[in-house]
Amino acid sequence: MKGIEKLGREETGGISRRRFLARGAAFAFAAAVTGPGLTVLSGCGGGSGSGALKFWQFYGPGGEVEAQGKWFEDAVKGWNQGHDTKIELQYIPVTEYLNGSKLQTAFSSNEGPDLFIISPGDFLRYYNGGVLQDLTPYIEDEARNDLYPNVMATREVEGKIFGIPMEVEPMAMYYSVKAFEDAGLSEADIPETWDQLLDVAGRLKKGNTFGLLFDTNPGYYQNFTWYPFMWQGGGDAVAPSGNESAFDSKGAVQALQFWQDAIESGVAPRKALGTGANDIVANLAQGHAAIQNCGIWAVAALEANAPDFEYGTFKLPLPPGGEYTTDLGGWAFVANSKGQNPEEAGRFCAWALASMSESSIGRGVDWIAGADSTVAPRKSVQRQAEQQGAFDEGPMKFFREEAFPGGRGEPRYTPEVYKAVSDAIQAVQLDGQSAQGQADAAAEKIDTFLQTYDGARIV
Repeated sequence: MKGIEKLGREETGGISRRRFLARGAAFAFAAAVTGPGLTVLSGCGGGSGSGALKFWQFYGPGGEVEAQGKWFEDAVKGWNQGHDTKIELQYIPVTEYLNGSKLQTAFSSNEGPDLFIISPGDFLRYYNGGVLQDLTPYIEDEARNDLYPNVMATREVEGKIFGIPMEVEPMAMYYSVKAFEDAGLSEADIPETWDQLLDVAGRLKKGNTFGLLFDTNPGYYQNFTWYPFMWQGGGDAVAPSGNESAFDSKGAVQALQFWQDAIESGVAPRKALGTGANDIVANLAQGHAAIQNCGIWAVAALEANAPDFEYGTFKLPLPPGGEYTTDLGGWAFVANSKGQNPEEAGRFCAWALASMSESSIGRGVDWIAGADSTVAPRKSVQRQAEQQGAFDEGPMKFFREEAFPGGRGEPRYTPEVYKAVSDAIQAVQLDGQSAQGQADAAAEKIDTFLQTYDGARIV
């Protein structure tokens, strides 16, 4: 059936996924904290005052995923072999990087790293804080034109580039083939609407297995996964003008109500297992849920850590009269403008991810179709990966041809806007509050904030 791709332990014709997917899973591309952060950030980078430039991230060395950690180590090694200014990786555990405050605290105490990674969701915290180095001077015109404009929209301000993405991560729904079969369901029962999704989830709920899993943990990642449901109904958090909220809209209200209905009907759990709703192995593969809302990185996670698990994928279902969209996330390299050597840090970002050299393009291919499973932010990288067969079959073909088209980049909201949305989701989803009431309250908070907001455009 169109839109359904299954992957089990067997391999079909063409190039094997195992040639492209190394061990491991990418984790949420959400930003660092769960509440409003610093208005002004400051400080010299690295915490050492001299020596190697410190690069904070949650991959390596010695991180959760060996292949992804090695990719970072190889990139830094390649740079260090040809440059006087050295880079030193500093691993921050994924849960601390995603849900902790280490990064913001470091900047507020003048100890921010020279290099780090951020998602669009946390871009304005650091840009408005004045600590993002302009990377434009280090990127040649041909390489800049090689970056997809829609991917770069949330990393640019007034035509200048302040972050170079390493990936694009669309969201979709994953389901357990065995759970479907045990419930007497087939591909013909794949839900296309919200009502159908709740109905199918009810039929899949059995024993300790829930029918459906949405994120319930407050944070940038939960917001990221919820946004498409709001967009499908024409809602948004901030109006296109950037001057007022659009959150008290039908689209936002019905999306809040939908997530509440999933919990209150009993088909969805109040808590995810493992590292959270971004963890496909701990939840879908281990039977905590039969359907899970997750991103493309889960393909690599399942390939590496649950190779015998059979699953399918399908596009996000729609509300009545809704229009398909999905969220396109992804992490980006950024440099600290107040670090030890912002110029060399900026050059490293461009050298690693935005050069027309064969090694830079190859590095991009190795990430999206080797260490991880994502879509490329660059035309040349995507083209080369496709020529090598990385998107010829299975879930990667589905994501590239069906989930990705029509997607919308993760919005860059300030911490204040993010928190208003997060509070509304939590109050409705877990506390049983009125969807309309919480949408109205969040809209009022956003409007109040926007009246005095003085920063980069919210997009």
